[in-house]
Amino acid sequence: MITHEKRNALDTGQRLPVRIHAKRKSMLGHLLKHKVLLLMLLPGVIFLLINNYLPMFGIIIAFKNINYVDGILGSPWVGMDNFKFLFATSDAWIITRNTVLYNFVFIILNLVIAVSIAIALNELKNKLAAKFYQSIMFFPYFLSMVVVSYLVFAFLNVEYGFMNKGILAMFGLNELNWYSEPKYWPFILPLINLWKGVGYGCVIYLAAIIGIDNEYYEAALIDGASKWKQILHITIPLIRPVIIITTILAIGGIFRSDFGLFYQTTLNSGALYPTTLVIDTYVYNALINMGNLGMSAAAGLYQSIVGFFLVLGSNWIVRKVDKDQAVF
Repeated sequence: MITHEKRNALDTGQRLPVRIHAKRKSMLGHLLKHKVLLLMLLPGVIFLLINNYLPMFGIIIAFKNINYVDGILGSPWVGMDNFKFLFATSDAWIITRNTVLYNFVFIILNLVIAVSIAIALNELKNKLAAKFYQSIMFFPYFLSMVVVSYLVFAFLNVEYGFMNKGILAMFGLNELNWYSEPKYWPFILPLINLWKGVGYGCVIYLAAIIGIDNEYYEAALIDGASKWKQILHITIPLIRPVIIITTILAIGGIFRSDFGLFYQTTLNSGALYPTTLVIDTYVYNALINMGNLGMSAAAGLYQSIVGFFLVLGSNWIVRKVDKDQAVF
């Protein structure tokens, strides 16, 4: 005799395949309905797979002793030896210190100066002049670091550089061999990075400022708020989400360096290594001198992993302070 509970169980079991079939049919109909949008999405997905996921296969290089006879798959595994070699050298502390401190200075300087310039450009009454200044500051961003290195060389060359023949001579000071004096480069490199990148940051923050509703400023003006108070209590708080996002992304790359900045502009001068050698240039020099692909891959993997956790950590801190401002 079939009880009421058994009958319900049988009915449920019979309906389950029907529901699954209906759900699959509904999903297929949904995909067919939006096939045009899916086709438009396809190039982006293919690009993402080819450029972001397929190269991740190369991670195994960091754990192998690569040789050209056996290839990537046939080369012997060495475990963590490539990582040990990277951090067991006497330069490990120097390259880590330089990489982190330089990037920290770059983040702070670029943020403060870019936001300040963006606010100043937004306050200009002559919008044509504002566009002109914006274009002038944005132009260095498009210059190759090779071009920038020649410009820097024109300033710092010992024989005919503008600094030696112009500035120092004007004040009666002795000429300097800038490319053999490491103590000056912790100031020179941030200035070069700021000159080249501040225009790009300025455009981002200026776009955020322009998007602020003008009614906020009109209300503040009616209440008698000065321009400085409007900036402090309206402009900066409303562009804070953009500032947080750009800062978190920059922190994620704090263990990566602009290779051209540290290699090209310094002419890879060995005398400057105490203050200019960073992880990227160290790995490149090791790769050129020893041909160690495994160590270079290990360094790249190390930078990526640390950057990933730094992004998570930065976002976690922002979430603790203000949940609404977190990126995710």
